[in-house]
Amino acid sequence: MTTQEQNVHLSGTPRYYAAAGGLPAQTELLTGRAVVTEAYTVIPRGVLRDIVTSVLPEWTGTRTWILNRPVAGGATTFAQYLVEVAPGGGSASPEPQPTVESFVFILEGTLTVRLHGGEKVLTPGGFAYLPPGAPWSAFNESGEPVKFQWIRKAYQPLAGHTPQPVFGNETEIEPAPMPGTDNKWRTTRMIPVDDVAYDMHVNVVTFEPGAVIPFAETHVMEHGLYVLEGKAVYRLNQDWVEVEEGDYMSLRAFCPQACYAGGPADFRYLLYKDVNRQILLGGQP
Repeated sequence: MTTQEQNVHLSGTPRYYAAAGGLPAQTELLTGRAVVTEAYTVIPRGVLRDIVTSVLPEWTGTRTWILNRPVAGGATTFAQYLVEVAPGGGSASPEPQPTVESFVFILEGTLTVRLHGGEKVLTPGGFAYLPPGAPWSAFNESGEPVKFQWIRKAYQPLAGHTPQPVFGNETEIEPAPMPGTDNKWRTTRMIPVDDVAYDMHVNVVTFEPGAVIPFAETHVMEHGLYVLEGKAVYRLNQDWVEVEEGDYMSLRAFCPQACYAGGPADFRYLLYKDVNRQILLGGQP
């Protein structure tokens, strides 16, 4: 039995939480877990309601929860959306900026992505990396809504290196165990990690119940974390916050971070980070 087969055997078929929208009853308390600081933001799944959605130009039959945008004092390198497309909806021109790259990850339903005359049908766990300037389109040609994460980043060109499209499904990728964790903390890497043409990575990180990040990671990479499954207590800066499937976290550069996976199921999240580029400084001749 391979490591991947063992993982599926232990954890069962992967599932991915997607918001349902709606509104809470008038009798419910408004107290929640939403937190916004200069170091991090936590958006609980309970605030992803109908009245906070956006309609995107060039998209039909679509509503979008914008989870992150560059803001002063926060994460600045990327935007991240939770998108829901009704049957028959989609876009022939999803990306308005030719200098922006995209990563799409399917949570629920089926999305058809077309690029350079080819076509890929993405199902839950399926993903697509679309390079800047790529003439891609996305449509829901099924009979059920499709929900997906969409990450957008302004690409930083590197002479002699050109990123290529990447398609796949995270369930078909062998996760890499973190050293010394007995495979209880593992990472599924969906963008080539040894190719500097890519200036962002997107991974699925998995913790089995009781596994931990055993130190406060403090680094230059910004993060967008969408919790796919399970629950945990996360250390953000000097605070401990509880998070569960459907919650979203945005972390600015150098925000200390760690976590304990709470169980009873695996704790899994989709992770964005910016990588592979020199720090550009102003005031140079």
